[in-house]
Amino acid sequence: MIVIGLTGGIGMGKSTASATFRRLGVPVFDADAAVHRLQGRRGRAVAPIGAAFPGSVRDGQVDREALRAAVLGQPDALTRLERIVHPLVRDEERRFLATARRAARRMVVLDVPLLLETGGQKRVDRVVIVSAPDAVQRARVLRRRGMTEERLAAIRARQMPDAEKRRHADAVIPTGLSRFFAQAAIRRLVRRLRDAPA
Repeated sequence: MIVIGLTGGIGMGKSTASATFRRLGVPVFDADAAVHRLQGRRGRAVAPIGAAFPGSVRDGQVDREALRAAVLGQPDALTRLERIVHPLVRDEERRFLATARRAARRMVVLDVPLLLETGGQKRVDRVVIVSAPDAVQRARVLRRRGMTEERLAAIRARQMPDAEKRRHADAVIPTGLSRFFAQAAIRRLVRRLRDAPA
C-alpha cells in the first residue's frame, strides 16, 4: 500500500486536494478532522486539555477560541497542547492505516498540516505538497472568519516556509492557477501511482 503524505501551508488548498483524492477513490485521513473529533463532545482529548488549560472546556467539549487564546504566542503552552493531542491523532492515524490494509487498498492519503515539521515524512512513501504564491495564500486565509494578520503570522511562524516544503516534495501540486489545473495534476499523480509496479 502506498502511503501519500499530503501537506502544505495554511490556505494552500489542502482541503480541495483531499476532496479530489477522495473523489478518485483514494481514502484520506484528515488530521484536522481527527483533532476536531478528539476535542468534541466525549472526545478523548477533552479531559486532558481541560486539566492542562483551565477554562478551555465548556459543555463537555473544548472551546477552541478559549484554547487558542491560552496558547497563542506562548510556545511552552503550545508544546504542552501538542504533547496531549499529537499522540491521540497518531493513534487515529494508525487505526485508519490498519483498516485500509485490511481492505487491500492500493494507496491512501494522510492529510497532515504539520507533516514535515513533526518528522512525519518518515511515515509515508511519497510527500505531496500543495503550493500557491504568497499573495494567493494570504488573500485566501484573510478571507476566513475571525482571521487576523496577527493570527496568520502566528500560524505561519509554526509552519515550514513553502519553498523549503517544496524541496522535500516527491510531487508539488500548484493550486494558485485554478482548481481545474490542480485537480488535473492530482489525477495524473494518482494514475501514475496506480500504474506503478506493486
